[in-house]
Amino acid sequence: MELEMTEYIDTSFDFNSDSQGRDPDSDSKTLKDYHRKLWSKKLPCGSGRFDLAPEPDAYLVHRSSNGVHFMASDAITTRLQKRAGRIIRNIPPEDLPAWPGYTIGSSIVFPGNKVDGKMTINGARGFSRKIADRFDLTLECIRRYYDGRQEWSPLEDVLLRYKEFFALFCDFNGYVDFFLLQDLLKDDGEIDFFHDFDNFNTPAVPQNETEYLNYLAKSNSFISARNARIDGEMQNRA
Repeated sequence: MELEMTEYIDTSFDFNSDSQGRDPDSDSKTLKDYHRKLWSKKLPCGSGRFDLAPEPDAYLVHRSSNGVHFMASDAITTRLQKRAGRIIRNIPPEDLPAWPGYTIGSSIVFPGNKVDGKMTINGARGFSRKIADRFDLTLECIRRYYDGRQEWSPLEDVLLRYKEFFALFCDFNGYVDFFLLQDLLKDDGEIDFFHDFDNFNTPAVPQNETEYLNYLAKSNSFISARNARIDGEMQNRA
């Protein structure tokens, strides 16, 4: 059975192509529509649905007995072009893996409203030098949050500000399964980091050409795998 056009998601679509040179996370109508379609579904633990809808002066909003959550789009893969610029300049262009574009496999939604005027998750991910906007490191912070914050993480405070949002998914596995992030986990459930990791003591940005190329290869592999997983999710809904 083919998906109805209203449910179709093209995982090869590059959201830069319909954002008129602006930020796709705010200006791509296709990305907003894909987020609405993809994440409007049943929540784990029998706690209702996470239906999303656009509203004036808001990106996508969830309203239910589970609360009101104002969501924003965020890219979850980065080529670290500014942070690793010195390294990238030393790599011949032909040695760099092709950029797959900004596809739905590279995107997620987080709460977009500020709490007490403090940074959102999106802002904190980009601001922290220990995270450097990397989602594999962000997911490790989320894992530690769900684990009762027994281990410190650079995003501990900002994640705690959005505890009502994270409670919707019950636990770490519920969050991972809901947002189709399984391809960022190893078989033992640990994070499959894009770059060497030692309890947030190692630099978040690769330090040489080999490390950077390995980082890009793992990032691109994740994008491809998550796009395939999203394809499967939508086919299962047909």
